[in-house]
Amino acid sequence: MKLPEWTERIDPCEAHCPSRDLLDLIGDRWSLLILLVVGQGVRRNGELKRRIGGISQKMLTQTLRALEANGLVARHDFATVPPHVEYELTPLGVSLGDALGPLFQWIEGSYPAVVQARSEFAARQAEAA
Repeated sequence: MKLPEWTERIDPCEAHCPSRDLLDLIGDRWSLLILLVVGQGVRRNGELKRRIGGISQKMLTQTLRALEANGLVARHDFATVPPHVEYELTPLGVSLGDALGPLFQWIEGSYPAVVQARSEFAARQAEAA
């Protein structure tokens, strides 16, 4: 694989590269799932919690705050009782969603091959044991 030209200026493999913080954020499964769901339209906290199976309220809150702090998600608090808060992608978040689209397409198209590879690996491990 040929490395892109930008790796001459930014090298995420270096421990102190500033890009690592952002890579850590967008490489997190909860961030990716939240971006996927919020990318489908404005969502409330409860909707996100119900839609993203397995996420705790604490992790949802932490991840939403990190996405907001990095300019990817906008939080709109309507200051009502009961609380009404909505989340939507910012223009920066939309651009990230556009970049992530091919990743999700790859996952969809490659999943059967990955399942097959897992099965073959498990069989080799069982034979070796």
